[in-house]
Amino acid sequence: MNTGTELSEPIAEDMDINGVKLHYTRQGTGQPIILMHGWGCNHTTLASIEKTAVGFGTVYNLDLPGFGASSEPPFNWGVEDYTAMLEAFIKKNGIDNPILLGHSFGGRVGIMYASSHPVKKLILVDAAGVKPCRSLKYYLKVYSFKASKRITTLIYGKEKAQAIIDEKRKKHSSADYAQASPRMRGILSKTVNQDLKHLMPSIKAPTLLIWGDNDTATPLRDAKVMQRLIPDAGLVNFPGCGHYSFLDNPRQFAAVLKSFLAS
Repeated sequence: MNTGTELSEPIAEDMDINGVKLHYTRQGTGQPIILMHGWGCNHTTLASIEKTAVGFGTVYNLDLPGFGASSEPPFNWGVEDYTAMLEAFIKKNGIDNPILLGHSFGGRVGIMYASSHPVKKLILVDAAGVKPCRSLKYYLKVYSFKASKRITTLIYGKEKAQAIIDEKRKKHSSADYAQASPRMRGILSKTVNQDLKHLMPSIKAPTLLIWGDNDTATPLRDAKVMQRLIPDAGLVNFPGCGHYSFLDNPRQFAAVLKSFLAS
């Protein structure tokens, strides 16, 4: 464990990766630890985790493309494209065998990268990656919307119909979708249903799963699927906590994280 790094200030940096500006902060020395936030957030969301992790190495806290001070991707990226970005970032910084921590959407990138690259440790916090279980009501809603879209286009023409459809999406879609730019909406639609279960058995790194019992975005059952499929995985869940377990129970979260990083 490093000493004296906890009080240092993060250094803000930008890196060009294939024409996309990637903003991140760097703090500490030693073992590289890369933090990746969830959808609709930025690196500041993981500030409390950064303060804990910096005692164990050099912490790179990323603004994933499309969030924070990073630029939007040039087209509708999938998880593969975000993972390629992470690979390029690691290579440009001369990083070897990093520790990865991903919350929610950032967990998707962590899972895909760790399934095919050397990683010292993987930490998944209320992470996405298991395709959501959809009800019959959900599918009826989707197909009804698609039918309505076709009819609206026939009646009003393409341009006016698009404005009507966008307004309907804002009223009936999730907050993440409604608040996103057109490009990021496309990316959310593309990535939200990407099922990464087939990649999980290929993860060789020791993996810590930290979850809130009351997480409704990525429910605890997803964590149990990951625990079963990832060969060297352990699960810690916090009662009464939601999708941001590290904010709901910061003390216990920090204690668990320190123990795993020190082991």
